[in-house]
Amino acid sequence: MTKLFDYRHINKSPAVFDYTKLKWMNGEYIKKMDFDAFYERALPYIEETIKRDIDKKKVAELVKTRIEVFPDIPALIDFFEAVPEYDVEMYTHKKMKTNAETSLEVLKDVLPILEAQEDYSNDALYASIQTYVADKGYKNGYVLWPIRTAASGKQMTPAGATEILELLGKEESVARIKAGIEKLEASVNA
Repeated sequence: MTKLFDYRHINKSPAVFDYTKLKWMNGEYIKKMDFDAFYERALPYIEETIKRDIDKKKVAELVKTRIEVFPDIPALIDFFEAVPEYDVEMYTHKKMKTNAETSLEVLKDVLPILEAQEDYSNDALYASIQTYVADKGYKNGYVLWPIRTAASGKQMTPAGATEILELLGKEESVARIKAGIEKLEASVNA
């Protein structure tokens, strides 16, 4: 090796350390982690963020494939503790063809369905909402976007609308939908 080595072939520019690539690779390792090991490492971040009684294992399942480093967890799940202040413009989504007026109508229609819902599991909630979607002739996103927005107050969440509702439970879900309706009514009537 010493015969082949020539210092003149060494690149003079400094080495580049790509933190973005490193975080991405870390995310890939996290995705492949055994769930119990992941849960053990994620639990302190979940408990630091969410004080209410909630299924922390389900929360961990939701974030496992969506983080690159463990400190990413709190920003993804903070809405489970309390809905952050958000702008009514979040209800407007071009692809879903929603706006404040249509979202208000959907939330008012869905509220009695959620209040009457006995089984608050993800599958049962989804089935009830799908019945409403089919009866009205809407597309899924047209209904699920306003529900998710009212329930989370965020544009990006680690879960879909019915998964969020299940984790929040009936009482909190209904309260958040009612708060979304009030927020939209204030905006639309302004």
